[in-house]
Amino acid sequence: MRLLVKFNLIFIVAFGLGLVATGYVARQFLQEGARQQVLQQARLMMEITGSTRTYTSTQIRPLLEVRQRREKAFFPQTVPAYAATQIFTYLRTHFPAYTYKEATLNPTNLADRAVDWETDVIDVFRNDPRRAELVGQRSTPTGESLYLATPLRADAACLVCHSTPKVAPAAMVKLYGPDHGFGWKNGETVAARIVAVPMSVPVAMADRAFRDLMLWLAAISVCTLLLLNLALVFTVIRPVTRMSAAADAISRGDLDVPELPVRGSDEIATLASSFNRMHRSLSKAMALLG
Repeated sequence: MRLLVKFNLIFIVAFGLGLVATGYVARQFLQEGARQQVLQQARLMMEITGSTRTYTSTQIRPLLEVRQRREKAFFPQTVPAYAATQIFTYLRTHFPAYTYKEATLNPTNLADRAVDWETDVIDVFRNDPRRAELVGQRSTPTGESLYLATPLRADAACLVCHSTPKVAPAAMVKLYGPDHGFGWKNGETVAARIVAVPMSVPVAMADRAFRDLMLWLAAISVCTLLLLNLALVFTVIRPVTRMSAAADAISRGDLDVPELPVRGSDEIATLASSFNRMHRSLSKAMALLG
């Protein structure tokens, strides 16, 4: 097997292993970057809904409570959870895969009742009162979705409406009924705010970036391999080929072979110098014998 072929096989194996290792690390890095991007979106959505709740409780509710008392009616627009959910409903007209829900174990509005996996999320917060956030992934009909959840704990303001039907506003009890949404206790984790963001778009972007990266790395590897081949040809293969041809000629008795050029002080140059010295010694010895 020719020397250049052997070197190429070594280079190909080395570059191949390097590409595999680089691809593995790069894919993990890009996928984690995509996940962090989705998580950042979820946190932004959570902050938006939290700001909506604060705005409703501090500015909208005081205005509507006066009208509620005057008309003896109940306006759900005074409820922070209702406001946050409605804002997100409008958002979903443009981003239908994004969801927000204040999943509640015992809600006044049955549309807020927690489903199985949401109940599991709430139980995590109930079992660990110090936990402030939960991040997870789940499969949906539209693909993988990342969810971010924070707990909702009952406070004094909640108990005005959710302690007992007798204490709750009569108009609210008339609207939703007395059979659910009551019995909350102060400090109890009763719900979880859950934002779900689809991972399909950022993951697809990460996959495209990975493919582009690997194509560029492969192209760079091929160019590097060509440059290494050229370097080998001029610095190793050609000198060794000339040396081999000269040695073959000398072995057949041709002592008039010109000396090999010596350039530099590397191993090849040292070998060429030694070969020339051996050639001169052999020529002198043959002359003495003749």
